[in-house]
Amino acid sequence: MTGLIVSHLSYAYGAKQALRDVSFDLPKGRFCALLGPNGAGKSTLFNLLTGLFTAPRGDITVAGINLGRQPRAALARMGVVFQQPTLDLDLSVRRNLLYFAALHGIAGQEAAVRADAALAQLGMAERAGEKVRGLNGGHRRRMEIARALMHRPEVLLLDEPTVGLDAASRAAITAHVHELADAGLTVLWATHLTDEVQDSDRVILLHKGAVIADDTAAALRGAEALRDTFLRLTGGTAA
Repeated sequence: MTGLIVSHLSYAYGAKQALRDVSFDLPKGRFCALLGPNGAGKSTLFNLLTGLFTAPRGDITVAGINLGRQPRAALARMGVVFQQPTLDLDLSVRRNLLYFAALHGIAGQEAAVRADAALAQLGMAERAGEKVRGLNGGHRRRMEIARALMHRPEVLLLDEPTVGLDAASRAAITAHVHELADAGLTVLWATHLTDEVQDSDRVILLHKGAVIADDTAAALRGAEALRDTFLRLTGGTAA
């Protein structure tokens, strides 16, 4: 079963073409890295995938539902972690999750069960009662991922989720999200950091608004390091 299909998607800001005929499909239970340098079009693509922008050309299908024709149903099957944090710092970790659940019409015991399960998945159960303000950056990111799982989406989108985190926190969060994919979640992970990508991961390499490569990381890099492949294909623009 396919989790996410993007077909012939293009988008422009006036005369500036941000995306050029982008197409790919992600199967259920696969971790895919959307790899590209800053300015490649990753954020524009995420804005289209999450319905913040409307594409004049192309189609997006989430878990079998066309986003353009049935936006509410498609978005209900999607969890999103944006680059910028959107947490209430003065609420506890658990209260943040329960508030988010209420926005999706989930309340009472069901919301409590889902909150506990999501926190356990991300190794955050012991911090449920702590205020978000007291968490470090890595734990805040884990909490945002837990929140994105509250409505049990089939597709999880993460836009540069490790920005500003130290190497240990980045590695831990990347490992957790790979585990979610192994459990059946379709994951699209946007990044410009090649060390977040495993050899078995699908890689969609986006550069200047176009897909210039699409394969497993191992197949793309061959005998060289993925970072070197990235630098070579994008003209030395990796961070």
